[in-house]
Amino acid sequence: MRLSSMADYAVVIMSAASRHCGGARVSAGQLADETGLPAPTVQKLVSKLSAAGLMRSSRGVGGGLKLARPPAAITLADIVEAVEGPIALTACLDAQKSDCTLESACNVRSHWPVVNAALRGALANVPLTQLAEEVE
Repeated sequence: MRLSSMADYAVVIMSAASRHCGGARVSAGQLADETGLPAPTVQKLVSKLSAAGLMRSSRGVGGGLKLARPPAAITLADIVEAVEGPIALTACLDAQKSDCTLESACNVRSHWPVVNAALRGALANVPLTQLAEEVE
């Protein structure tokens, strides 16, 4: 499994935002400067992260962005799902996306929910605090 670049960038943005946790609000421009990501990409992802309830934005004097919850209460699974939607390794369980020609004879399909839950559980065990730590 490989994260899309947008999911990867969302993790980078959330990690940067977590370093401001408890302090003043930060702007999308500041996050772009700190992460090296293009400002339009940061703005697009901040919108998705806000819609998912992971960030809050406010306008006006003293406005800006901040995490909607403490970093310890936000997980890698939360961030990935905010950008990618539900975590699933195959599309065969999604009635709108499945075009599998083996569906009628597939013996594996019923096992994918267990695999997907295990993957989501693993990502849910990685808090944002861990992702924001400096590694030497």
